[in-house]
Amino acid sequence: MPLKGMPPNRRLSKGLDLARTAGDHASDMFAPLTVIGRGLRHHIGWAKDRWQATPKDRRGPTLFLTAAMLLGIYLLPHGLLFALVALMASAAWAGRSPKGPPGPPEPNAADLKLGALYAALTPYLTGPEDLNPLYHHEGRYQDVFGAWEFDGDGRLSRLELVYPAYFTDTEPAARTRIEQVVQGKAGRAREYRFDWDEESNRLRITALAPLPTDIAAQRFVTAPGEIVLGFTDEEGSARTIPVGQGGTIVQQPPVIWRTGPRSAEPHLLALGVTGYGTSSLIRSVALQALPFGDLVVIDGAGTGEHACLVNRPGVHTVETSLHGALAALEWAAGETERRLAALNAARHAGVAPPEDITRPLWLLLDHPTELSELAHAEGRPDPQDLLELPLRHGRAARVTVVIADDIEARDRITPTVRATTRARVTLGPTGPAEGQAALGTPLDIVPAAHAPAGRGYARIGAGAPVRLQVPATVDPLDEDAPAQLREAVIALLPHRDTRTEAAAPVEAPPLPAGPPPAVPVEPDPEAGPVDLAKGHPTLRSRPLG
Repeated sequence: MPLKGMPPNRRLSKGLDLARTAGDHASDMFAPLTVIGRGLRHHIGWAKDRWQATPKDRRGPTLFLTAAMLLGIYLLPHGLLFALVALMASAAWAGRSPKGPPGPPEPNAADLKLGALYAALTPYLTGPEDLNPLYHHEGRYQDVFGAWEFDGDGRLSRLELVYPAYFTDTEPAARTRIEQVVQGKAGRAREYRFDWDEESNRLRITALAPLPTDIAAQRFVTAPGEIVLGFTDEEGSARTIPVGQGGTIVQQPPVIWRTGPRSAEPHLLALGVTGYGTSSLIRSVALQALPFGDLVVIDGAGTGEHACLVNRPGVHTVETSLHGALAALEWAAGETERRLAALNAARHAGVAPPEDITRPLWLLLDHPTELSELAHAEGRPDPQDLLELPLRHGRAARVTVVIADDIEARDRITPTVRATTRARVTLGPTGPAEGQAALGTPLDIVPAAHAPAGRGYARIGAGAPVRLQVPATVDPLDEDAPAQLREAVIALLPHRDTRTEAAAPVEAPPLPAGPPPAVPVEPDPEAGPVDLAKGHPTLRSRPLG
């Protein structure tokens, strides 16, 4: 039947069949050429990659060897034919597997992580009577997550989300549940700041960068009466000071605690987890206060953490026993009364107060609750009760009290101590309830699961809590501590101590031209008692351990 007599649709289908058949025959006929061409492209790509990877100084010898090989093949009998056959066989082998279809695209990390976070928040942000809930099991995270960012490692660094109006965002327990869920899904190794906008029902989450941990003890650029508790981020401080870090001088934002008669928070209370640097904080404060004041140190734990301060100029005593601590605190109470009386007399007479009255006196107590339990067992006065006078009138008398203890012992701290120490520090990973009890306010930062030593938070007065990293102030008598950190502490001590510093080389003294000058004799720890003040009982400074 001729094609012109066929209907148009029959002719079109007939033509398509013929074209398909011709294409199949052509593909079968040119299949070897296609395989060889694919293999040649593979060889050309391999040659380009090798040429680019070859250093420039080796490209000349490579070209020379290639030309010599081609010339040798050309001079051989039937060399070109054998080379062409080998090239075609190699190309056919390299191009035997056609390029497979592209695999499915990899899932987006943002979709996986944000979707998992949305699903985890759904049970806590969904109400049973909500007809149009923001969070439900078939919802999309794009409907409630307004903005998000990921860092270079693919971890969530910033997130802003909307929550329903009926969520109890004013209750700390409800907030804590949401913060724990977010930290669990975003990573427990980092700290997160949670900014709750209760007016617009929005929550902004920011992952915080870790604070530097390589700042050793050193002389800080501060005014008299200012103590550097540690260092924080740029949002936690309005100033920076130069510090030595990693062999260079850099600017770091400090956490400054101002003491003295004009301070609104004259006393400090530091609570921390065991092993996270409360004793290091006491040593750091002592090294900064020694050039301008006198110290009385009470080591309630009796571990010898402050033995490096024994018999140092300006250190009245370092006590570890209950008897010595009670004697030292009784003297401190009497000294406070004496200073108040002398200041009032000088003020009424219109004269300047004596120098021994205006020189600051620091009472440093490390774990005093240990001594309180021992005093209760023996029926003796509580050492914390003897602090009432220095705590209440210490600002006028230039007496500053610093107390460091374990965070689990906060219930054994007397109400007077808790009420008068408005400068607070907490060190180590603590829960929301413990952090609020230690700082006196809820913490808007969720701590990391694992924190380095000296890591915590500080709150000065009624201000907001800030992050804190205490300078590495190790015990110079601890042989397990790094030598560089021990030497940094030794350099800040008032004079050389044969227990920590090496003795100077002995040289033959020159013949004196006259009578020798009077040389002050360094105190001997076993020579006798140390007189703390005139007309008061003496206390004995005893070396520890």
